[in-house]
Amino acid sequence: MIHTYYMDVTQFEDKTLFQEKLKFLSPCRRHKIAQLQQEKDKWRSLGAGLALDHALKIYGNGLREQDMEYVFGEWGKPSFQNYPEIHFSLSHSGNYAVCSIGESPVGNDIERIRPGRLKVADRFFTAPEREFLYGKDPVCAAGGQGHKSENREEITQRMFRIWTMKESFLKVTGRGMTLPLQDFSVIVDGETKVVDGKQRFDDVTYYMREYDEIPGYRMAVCCRAGVETADHPERILS
Repeated sequence: MIHTYYMDVTQFEDKTLFQEKLKFLSPCRRHKIAQLQQEKDKWRSLGAGLALDHALKIYGNGLREQDMEYVFGEWGKPSFQNYPEIHFSLSHSGNYAVCSIGESPVGNDIERIRPGRLKVADRFFTAPEREFLYGKDPVCAAGGQGHKSENREEITQRMFRIWTMKESFLKVTGRGMTLPLQDFSVIVDGETKVVDGKQRFDDVTYYMREYDEIPGYRMAVCCRAGVETADHPERILS
């Protein structure tokens, strides 16, 4: 089972709380936070570390992030030196940080929905993805011009659905952006979201779980076929 946890990081505007929570994290995470220049980036990185800490306490029967030793794969994907059987993925955007954890490779992504991003789809999405985005008569790279405003809003929602699912697949593979975005397609067929058989990474079938619990955001979790994912993500209050 893959479990997902998320938290609102705006609470860390309180500098006392920020410093207090920082003490609960590993030297690796604290160093990463220290390297960030923007305060909100620091909040998000702290939130990701705390979400992982919370997940470890539950899934890992009392393990703590501050005690973990990290190793990094060829393309930078982190894992635990002494607990290779525990897989996790972290993401953050806007006011939220997310952690997914389980017994199988996992990738996740969260994005704050913003207008004016359709050029990304026109540049990086595959033909099947653009068909899902625009319908049978796709709009070219004009950012949705020619559609009514309510249709542009729907197209923007679909764009972020595909984007978060593509990002989560990049992360489950461990390759990140070294894997070209046009080397695979996310196929949406009713309730089924799957990376199609033409993906050029491996022979595994990957499925997607989408979450829309946070207004104004899209969240996706990617894992191998047959691996269960929680019906809903759990919100962490602090």
